[in-house]
Amino acid sequence: MTARDARLHAFRSDLADARLEGEVAADRFVAGRPARISAAVADIRKAPQPDAGVNTQALFGDDVLVFEDVEGWAWIQLERDGYVGYVADTVLGGRDHMPTHVVSVPRTFLYPGPDLRLPLSGQLSMGSAVTVAGAAETRGTHYALLPSGDAVISGHLRPLGETATDYVAVAEAFLGTPYLWGGASGFGIDCSGLVQLAMHMAGRQVLRDSDMQAATIGEPLDPGPDFAGLRRGDLVFWKGHVAVMTDPETMIHANGHTMLVSREGFREAVARIGYLYGGPTGFRRP
Repeated sequence: MTARDARLHAFRSDLADARLEGEVAADRFVAGRPARISAAVADIRKAPQPDAGVNTQALFGDDVLVFEDVEGWAWIQLERDGYVGYVADTVLGGRDHMPTHVVSVPRTFLYPGPDLRLPLSGQLSMGSAVTVAGAAETRGTHYALLPSGDAVISGHLRPLGETATDYVAVAEAFLGTPYLWGGASGFGIDCSGLVQLAMHMAGRQVLRDSDMQAATIGEPLDPGPDFAGLRRGDLVFWKGHVAVMTDPETMIHANGHTMLVSREGFREAVARIGYLYGGPTGFRRP
């Protein structure tokens, strides 16, 4: 049997993804049932219990495969990045409509109709996939109408397949967003979640956790002993942390120091982080 990362492959001793039969040991193998995230943000937990740690989050419109649904908890795999974990089964819906657009601003609101003066009916994060079923205009503001009857500002959406040209600029749009361990949305995000979501909006699918990113994104980079070889877009890794260079001297990262997505001088960060956690463990150029 080949060793598999349980974060990216659905297997337990009692149950596993049918696609892994012959590769992992399990009492039973099942095919995943297609479903879609119907909540604005869904916490993906380590275990099927409300006090279990959050490993990552799924966004509205994300497609998932469901391998088990027991006592209010579903064991799922997120199709976008392969992440496996447990979600409350109340966040799951059917794949009833083909998504047509994606939210392209850090956060936006849902209204029960095409009028910004109406009480809100919800909110969505950048990266959420929606189906636009119609359009309306009220007092000069343009709205996209969803099958649910909700409306969203049409300028906050872009068609699926239309991507940003600079993933760093996407990351910079999150400046000031609260840091959240396991967060992967515009409402709260962690270091590797920021990298993943920014690259997703630029049309590049990367893995979720910083150790995965340090092993797979782009190519390893040697910036030299004085770090003079760094440039915009390069990734800097520490043990359990990642930052994005915005220019040769400055980086952006979601961090527990400011508890925000913030800019920081690279050399100042190296000194500050090194005091507790050591120096950078690697650099990669996407």
